[in-house]
Amino acid sequence: MTIRIGEEAPDFTAETTEGQIKFHEWIGDSWAILFSHPKDFTPVCTTELGYMAGLKSEFEKRNTKIIGLSIDPVSDHEKWVGDIEETQGHAVNYPMIGDPDLIVAKLYDMIHPNASGAAPRTAADNATIRSVFLIGPDKKVKAMFVYPMSAGRNFDEVLRLLDALQINAKHGVATPVNWRPGDDVIIPTSVSDEDAKKKFPQGFKTLKPYLRVVAQPK
Repeated sequence: MTIRIGEEAPDFTAETTEGQIKFHEWIGDSWAILFSHPKDFTPVCTTELGYMAGLKSEFEKRNTKIIGLSIDPVSDHEKWVGDIEETQGHAVNYPMIGDPDLIVAKLYDMIHPNASGAAPRTAADNATIRSVFLIGPDKKVKAMFVYPMSAGRNFDEVLRLLDALQINAKHGVATPVNWRPGDDVIIPTSVSDEDAKKKFPQGFKTLKPYLRVVAQPK
């Protein structure tokens, strides 16, 4: 199946390093970040998993759960986490999904639907499984992106994007290029000037009829 922004994130049941989960049930009323890896004991992914462990408290402040996935069994994940803590200085403090049969990878359109789950496989066999999905409490995909194996992902950007998505969901505004929390935001064109005056009584600036900016709502 093809995954698109705005559609419901596929539900699944899977084994993780923290026991079996039902994905939608696990998300609950939170936001969620699902990020995937093509194989255990790979260098770039080792740095990413460690960095995300260091950011976990920031995601928790935003009512967001994080969960990793790698195309190896949970038993391998449990060995890998020792290397991650040793080299990155952070113990993995969130669940990691085991997906040796490519069930979740195929559900989320990360790999060709006819790809074999048979081992042994190299990371190159699963090179496309380098995705990030941001999922809302309504279980719908809010954003996603894919990186190649050779380039480490920018998880600070994931955090910034999450802030933007949550501002949009809470206040019905959009964010401009390179927006950071506290910066001005954009009033969508779907909001009339009359309604904008009611919604933002402190006033807003009209740069063009289609481009109106206002201080970030609290």
